[in-house]
Amino acid sequence: MAGARIPVPRLQGVTEAQFLHDLYPQRKPLVLEGIDLGPCTSKWTVEYLSRAGGKQDVKIHVAAVAQMDFISKNFVYRTLPFDKLVQRAAEEKHKEFFISEDEKYYLRSLGEDPRKDVADIRKQFPLLEGDIKFPNFFQKEQFFSSVFRISSPGLQLWTHYDVMDNFLIQVTGKKRVVLFSPRDAPYLYLSALWFHNVISEEFGVGVNVFWKHLPSECYDKTDTYGNKDPTAASRAAQILDRALKTLAELPEEYRDFYARRMVLHIQDKAYSKNFE
Repeated sequence: MAGARIPVPRLQGVTEAQFLHDLYPQRKPLVLEGIDLGPCTSKWTVEYLSRAGGKQDVKIHVAAVAQMDFISKNFVYRTLPFDKLVQRAAEEKHKEFFISEDEKYYLRSLGEDPRKDVADIRKQFPLLEGDIKFPNFFQKEQFFSSVFRISSPGLQLWTHYDVMDNFLIQVTGKKRVVLFSPRDAPYLYLSALWFHNVISEEFGVGVNVFWKHLPSECYDKTDTYGNKDPTAASRAAQILDRALKTLAELPEEYRDFYARRMVLHIQDKAYSKNFE
């Protein structure tokens, strides 16, 4: 039943072999507990990050309200030294601020040149690299990016989907993640993959590790964020747009009839027989 709430399985001490052979092929969300992440889980306090993370400038989202909306763009981009960002993001009220004393902050780390370089905590924050271990659950050549994320308490990210498979490593703090199955796509504003909505219930620091689970040629080579649809999907969408423009040349009743035929044809030919 669409819309039903189903708890995500929480598994303790999963090994690489268990993950790759038993769990990963199911293509379902999981919470993995008891994974060795290194000393970051105890070291990454506000004080430590402020000191070890350095004073380099970082570009951040600043919002006057907790619910950030990518459509209406109810946030602004600002720049802060990293140590100042950590300190402000951990506060409920701010003595220094851009918009309001209770504004929210969100860091999604970027590459040195965001147009050419992917985010990688090991390059952008080398002093923190030794503190964290990534789960060794995919081949090294599949690695795409490791995105350092910092969120103010209460911040809610807009609903979205990721193109690449990934681990959300929540090092400190607590997040509530609501995921929507691909079968719920007709009820959402966008369609594809596992949509998710993330709320930072506390000040939190995490690292998102993305990897290429499809052959490299399936991805757009200019994509440094890892959020562009696979090239075949983009081409198919362009073809569909052209087809719909062609249908617009017909009278309304013909356009309606043939559009419905197209939908039925897609359902019959394109959907997986194992689609749930």
